[in-house]
Amino acid sequence: MKNSVIFLGLALLAFTNVSMASNHKMVISNDVIVAAYDATPLNVAVSKGDIEIVKKFIEYGANVNEKSDDMSPLMVAARYNKVEIIKVLLAAGARPYDKNEKGYTALKYAQLSNAADAIAILKDLK
Repeated sequence: MKNSVIFLGLALLAFTNVSMASNHKMVISNDVIVAAYDATPLNVAVSKGDIEIVKKFIEYGANVNEKSDDMSPLMVAARYNKVEIIKVLLAAGARPYDKNEKGYTALKYAQLSNAADAIAILKDLK
């Protein structure tokens, strides 16, 4: 059991490093290169549709309402029509009526993306 926990921890750490490495922007300013990370590992997992990793992040205490790049995980799931992930996030306490700086909710992102299944789930919450 102890080995399993250690292995899972190392796997999650490796996944986090890989996801952060693949989701960064390089900014060149005065001949200095700066990497600007703008997505949390949870948002990356949501956008990729990896429901098992999403569940693991939630199990280990990831904040389901933390915004990165001005979008919560629920907004990302709605944007990409990830219905099962939307259900998992809502069950974990994601707030569907939160707005970002643009004033958009998860439902608005689903509508902008024509994500019919996500729209149906989010409209039923009202």
